[in-house]
Amino acid sequence: MRRRKNIASLLFSLLLILALAWPAYFWTKDNVANLTKWHNSKLSPIIMIPGSSATENRFDSLVSLINKQSFKKHSLLKVKVWNSGKITYQGKINPKDNEPFIVVGFENNHDGYDNILKQAKMFNKAFTALTNRYDFNNFKGIGHSNGGLVYTDFLEKYFNEDDAQIKKLMTIGSPFNFAEKSTANKTQMLASFIKNKVNLPSNLIVYSVAGTQNYESDGLVPLDSVEAGKYVYQNQVKSFTEITVTGVDAQHSSLPQNKQIVSLITEYILDKHTLDGKGKLNTSPNQSDNRN
Repeated sequence: MRRRKNIASLLFSLLLILALAWPAYFWTKDNVANLTKWHNSKLSPIIMIPGSSATENRFDSLVSLINKQSFKKHSLLKVKVWNSGKITYQGKINPKDNEPFIVVGFENNHDGYDNILKQAKMFNKAFTALTNRYDFNNFKGIGHSNGGLVYTDFLEKYFNEDDAQIKKLMTIGSPFNFAEKSTANKTQMLASFIKNKVNLPSNLIVYSVAGTQNYESDGLVPLDSVEAGKYVYQNQVKSFTEITVTGVDAQHSSLPQNKQIVSLITEYILDKHTLDGKGKLNTSPNQSDNRN
């Protein structure tokens, strides 16, 4: 009798172990497969956010200029986040393109701090959809004007490096202190950015580009407001570099087409593409990743 009880108890224990191990096995198998897929991803997109009043078409000329002078032609995917939460896509990423441009625009593309906060939340929704759709594990960012502010709020409040690593960020004419000409008068937004900067990715490389028509502004954004970005990023990320462009197309709205900025993006944001002796394309990480 006791022997039967022992056998029954043993069988029950074995069944219990199998019941627990079976789903754990498949969970582990699926998780390892997903991690392997994520780790092996070669896709490293450049995700761009336009400024206020601009649409997902804002960077068409910029991408065209880059493709004209590049060995490798970059795809252009345009994403729009609607106020309803719907996300629409225009264009495609070519199968052999590991470094496409992705532009994220918003139905609510209005100016103002409240709208920037809403746009950062909308961008987070788009970013989640993009990582799920394309399985990339790293990317680079470019934000023009308020687009750089949206990126900053996103990185401080929503970004999770477990989803993907942001390698480099370039902000172009971004007014970190809005229209204020002195950081002695900090706006609510700048104060919030400074308060939450501890959440910024520590391995991020940041370039802040300012345009100047004179010694004070690019015709719209005060130079001091752009330079206020140093109080947010400097000594918080891996490296922070300020760059000023002048001359033709240094006016605020012309900056995305500025030839100097096109060269800066090619030099500091894009991976290096060269041809070997057989005419085949070689790709290597941008050497500027090691700059301090």
